[in-house]
Amino acid sequence: MRAAIAALVMLSWAAGMAWAGNDPTPSGLPVPRFVSLKADRVTVRGGPDKAHDVAWIYTRIGWPVEITAEFENWRRVRDSEGAEGWVYHSLLSGRRTAVVSMKNKDDLAALHESADTQSAVTARLQAGVVAQVRKCDSHWCHIAGSGFDGWIEQQRLWGVYADEQVN
Repeated sequence: MRAAIAALVMLSWAAGMAWAGNDPTPSGLPVPRFVSLKADRVTVRGGPDKAHDVAWIYTRIGWPVEITAEFENWRRVRDSEGAEGWVYHSLLSGRRTAVVSMKNKDDLAALHESADTQSAVTARLQAGVVAQVRKCDSHWCHIAGSGFDGWIEQQRLWGVYADEQVN
């Protein structure tokens, strides 16, 4: 009997160790991941409930954020400037967007007709421009926004991971 109990305890311990670090998230989705703001007014709090103080408010629908943690119906998000806080899940959308990110804020990012630096430049986008991500092949992303549609080098965007493929 003692041997059976000891074996059961060891088996339970081994199973627990196998799951360590692989705990499913409340949403069942991977963390980290990119999402976008669903509303034009999104309150960010210092912790995962309404009792925590409001840290700031986003006022730009479609802005990309990265989910870095989940707690029940709350998501800890990080923005392109590195600020983190907690947002209620229903204020976030799985729709992928990205923001043009340049080393020098005055530089412009070339938007090409196709995923090739030799293709025609159809627009030049400023840092901070938000676009819908249609597709990424790990080097180039097809993006679209108000008055533009084309391909941009993936490294010029914040809202997609390096070498990530988006379909």
